[in-house]
Amino acid sequence: MHRETVEDLIQDLKSRQVQAVLVSVSCASKHPSRVASLVREFPRIPAVALLSEFELRTPHAVLALGHCGIRRLVDVRLPAGWRELRGALMADTGDSGQRGVLSQLAIDLPGASPDCWQFFETIFTCSPRVGNVRQLSKLLDVTPSTLMSRFFRAGAPTPKRYLAMARLVRAARLFENSGFSIANVANHLDYSSPQSFGRHVRTLLHITAGEFRARYDCATMFARFRADLIIPYAEVLRNLRPLTPPTGWSPNRLERTSGRRAPSRVEQQDDGVSDSSTGNSRV
Repeated sequence: MHRETVEDLIQDLKSRQVQAVLVSVSCASKHPSRVASLVREFPRIPAVALLSEFELRTPHAVLALGHCGIRRLVDVRLPAGWRELRGALMADTGDSGQRGVLSQLAIDLPGASPDCWQFFETIFTCSPRVGNVRQLSKLLDVTPSTLMSRFFRAGAPTPKRYLAMARLVRAARLFENSGFSIANVANHLDYSSPQSFGRHVRTLLHITAGEFRARYDCATMFARFRADLIIPYAEVLRNLRPLTPPTGWSPNRLERTSGRRAPSRVEQQDDGVSDSSTGNSRV
């Protein structure tokens, strides 16, 4: 999307899921203070300067990029420049926070089953709209009660708690952009309101959203995630297969003659999983 002013661009950054910003060299030279403010307030969103034509002022404009905080310049006057730009965007817009999280989990859980790995990969890379176990189960192609029961029987925390804490890791990374308000982060993660996000934080961490922002960045929140949910259960998780039926299991095995069965205790407990997008959060 094209924007004429830096102010319009900043508004887009706050209200939309923006993966990268392309700024012309001439724009950066004409509005250095505003471009510098954009780069400073949204450091986790890559900014790339484009050189598309050469003018007398261009050398001075290129030198001014460093003062704006832009560290990558791509010359697109030749076809090779467009290939370089494509490569730069593919490298920069990949979420390095997600890659770092998954890399550490691979170290914490060596030899984990493909099922287990798929679960953790999904909770950190799925759409922000996935806010409860029912939606997560749909992505994983397993029924919610089955997913919850397998974690319960293994002695691991509930999938609901893993998903809720993973969302806070993602929230902490968004807060690393000082230009985002609490309302902006709540909107990016598809909470119904800043109040709903605040209730989610208070329920899980017993602090306010403002305290959460001041206390946690992505690294420290992920360290909390590992300390609470990974390290104490590492052996359990390595042997967990939440998506694969046990050997000899039959879907009719638990059915009674009436064709229905009473829900287990874990199903009753977790049937009302939280839906953060509605504001009725019970996490």
